[in-house]
Amino acid sequence: MEMDDELSNFILVWISAVASLCYCYAVCKLSRSNGPRRLLCFLPVICLFLGLPLRLTSITLCGLSSFFLAWLANFKLLLLAFGKGPLSADPPLTLTQFLSVACLPIKLQASQPQGHYELAREKKGLKSPLNYTVKCLLLASFVPLYEKEWVHPTLVKLMYAIHMYVVLEVWLAVVGTAARALAGVRLEPQFDEPYLSTSLQDFWGRRWNLMVTSVLHPAVYVPIRSICASWIGRKWASLPAAFCTFLVSGLMHELIFYHIGRRDPTWVVTCFFLLHGASVVADIGLKKAVRWRLPAVISRPLTVGYVAVTGMWLFIPSLLECDAVPKAQRETVALIESVRGFWSVMRVASSTIASALKN
Repeated sequence: MEMDDELSNFILVWISAVASLCYCYAVCKLSRSNGPRRLLCFLPVICLFLGLPLRLTSITLCGLSSFFLAWLANFKLLLLAFGKGPLSADPPLTLTQFLSVACLPIKLQASQPQGHYELAREKKGLKSPLNYTVKCLLLASFVPLYEKEWVHPTLVKLMYAIHMYVVLEVWLAVVGTAARALAGVRLEPQFDEPYLSTSLQDFWGRRWNLMVTSVLHPAVYVPIRSICASWIGRKWASLPAAFCTFLVSGLMHELIFYHIGRRDPTWVVTCFFLLHGASVVADIGLKKAVRWRLPAVISRPLTVGYVAVTGMWLFIPSLLECDAVPKAQRETVALIESVRGFWSVMRVASSTIASALKN
């Protein structure tokens, strides 16, 4: 019964989101002027999107809704208010395209020739079904180990980190498949094999959560860099801009964790992103000052190791404080029961149809 209520709330949340975005689309059609006036029209929707995920309690539906609406959609609307971002296209987007781009981390497919699409596929690392299958099998092998007392807690945290990465990537692939089928759009690849990163700048800027990077870059990084360029010069303006981008990312993660756990923020997640912001600033500064680079065979394990250690120290414990594990276990059981029920109904229906055809 709780799952039925959650699904009903999920449908209501997204009906509200679609209706609000239709209003934003109408605002853009009625008024072509960009700036504070359009932002004022968008503010009620932005405030609504900050609160809509609170209607949900499951870690999957609430987490994804918070990510899509409170973060991505709101930042895209802020950019649109000033004539920037993916929603400000020329020629203007259709309503279906506008809704898809606003709600989901997708990239339009229609205007790209086939050759360009294949190039993007190769460059951005869109995954094959085999890739997802292997990762899901790896994930399934972790499940029996979570409850074993002989497994070291540090190893459990590492498995949780891999679990989070695989689940997020697979769910976004499912969303992308549905978006491509319904609206002719394809998912902007969220991950490009982050375990192959050769530096923190490579990890955060080119391989991890790429849609967030593409939204934060014009919304935070570019304005801060422009402001700082007049003070410290364009060469070094990227350093405070990168740090501020990580600060905003940390605050948005605190919001998502609040939506999931309904607990007061501890700011540990923000500390994680501030630490990585400072590390990326050091990485960029070192590259500007010294042309020499570490060989990939050395830099890759150092980068992935640093992310793993700091993540298990600051990020994963904060996620676990949101009761993520028991929630995920309950949702997995509910999903399995739903699949079993659906399969039973299908078997009965097939038997009924077969009997009717024989008669």
